[in-house]
Amino acid sequence: MKASGSFMGAFWFAGWLFTIAFADLNWWRAILSIVVWPFYLGDAVLAM
Repeated sequence: MKASGSFMGAFWFAGWLFTIAFADLNWWRAILSIVVWPFYLGDAVLAM
C-alpha cells in the first residue's frame, strides 16, 4: 500500500513553514499562505 498523499502533505507543510520564515510574513499573511505559499515565496525571492 502506497501513501503518496502523506509525502505531499509533508512537503506542503514544510514549504509553508519555510515561506513564513523566509518571507518574514505577519500573522494574517501566514494564515493566507497556507493556501498560496508558492506566491509569497516567489514574491520574496524576486524582492531579493
